[in-house]
Amino acid sequence: MTMHAAYTQHLATLQQRAEDALARCGFDALLIASGIEKYAFLDDRPYLFAPNPHFKHWLPLTQHPNSWLLIRPGRRPLLVYYQPDDYWHVPPAAPSGFWVEHFEIQVISAPEQARQHLPSTGRLAIIGEADAALEGFFTPNNPHELLNLLHYARGCKTEYELMQMRAASALAVRAHVAARGAFLAGASEAQIHAAYLAACGHSDRDLPYGNIVALNEHGAVLHYQYQDLTPPAQSSRSLLIDAGAQVAGYAADITRSWSAGDDADFDALLAAMEAAQLALVDEVRAGVDYRNIHLSTHARIATILKSLGIVKATMSEEAMLAERITSIFMPHGIGHLLGLQVHDVGGFMADETGAVAAKPEGHPFLRLTRQLQPGMAVTIEPGLYFIPTLLKQLRAGPHAGAVNWGLVEHLSRFGGVRIEDDVVCRAAGAAPENLTRDAFAALG
Repeated sequence: MTMHAAYTQHLATLQQRAEDALARCGFDALLIASGIEKYAFLDDRPYLFAPNPHFKHWLPLTQHPNSWLLIRPGRRPLLVYYQPDDYWHVPPAAPSGFWVEHFEIQVISAPEQARQHLPSTGRLAIIGEADAALEGFFTPNNPHELLNLLHYARGCKTEYELMQMRAASALAVRAHVAARGAFLAGASEAQIHAAYLAACGHSDRDLPYGNIVALNEHGAVLHYQYQDLTPPAQSSRSLLIDAGAQVAGYAADITRSWSAGDDADFDALLAAMEAAQLALVDEVRAGVDYRNIHLSTHARIATILKSLGIVKATMSEEAMLAERITSIFMPHGIGHLLGLQVHDVGGFMADETGAVAAKPEGHPFLRLTRQLQPGMAVTIEPGLYFIPTLLKQLRAGPHAGAVNWGLVEHLSRFGGVRIEDDVVCRAAGAAPENLTRDAFAALG
């Protein structure tokens, strides 16, 4: 299928979803604000513009503040396209591309001009942040019932969306390979990050989230936010890199852990986590409760802890789970929905009414509790870490004697391991599509 054909089908799907939601919720039309550019407090320096996800769901436009999209039953969508006459900054180019023919387009040069092209009467569902309102007009009301319908449906991707996510995965994987090369050559975290950006053709402003580039013990910080300018004083033993890419507003979210290859214990941990991660990916099947994949992860972590001797044979795997020992070594969830947002909306929805599917008891950080459906894109990202603050709690607790503290101290020098793939649930009975592994395979 061509991109144009896939996009045509995508718009038809969104139009039908919107019309159904409007009818069910008693609205005449749906108005979506792209958002506005925001500025730092007491400064004239803008933050990076982040478009309303509902806006970029319809259009591959991610750098277009002060624009509006009007969805009306039985009619083509109307795009009010902001294109200022500006010499301080580069304004958006004139509308062009495969998407243009599907929209009525009105170009404006000042934000307030949008008022003359948008309806002043009727029951409007207006989606956006409060600051998108135009001088008291078109104030977002974000109808809860309507948003629930749209968010629940958004969990299942169209073929157009999956095409964009495959492209994002290809960019990210190429950059991950470059980052690994820089790591093995002895580069600093900042240099590894620069190699990543160069390989995927992104700048920092293009990334769907800030890259996590963690050498050695830094890998124990789940969302490590810094990048040292110089390499570690002694040696770079390990790299944990959680980094993505973005195409037309759709994200890739990939993590890889690499070893310098000179430590048998850490290499054994990497191999065990790789095998466990692939087995968990295979559990992404239509009808499966995603919470069960999370619980399966902890069972596999218990097996790894015992088989590698991190936890002694005196403590059973069942006891590790019951006493939540595995949560010391893997405190986060197994993954989340992925798409227009890195942590895409609707992860806790039991149904389209917005009813909540609860997290498993004792697992507060899981971000997805839904039953998997064909077309859902999720991450599968098991981790095993040596986090000082959590290990301190374990050492002070009643099960400290079950731990091989010498091995824990040794492996702590490597921080931890996380392996994350982007995975698409397919039709009942079909194996999942692994966007990440497919992209690595394509590189050869």
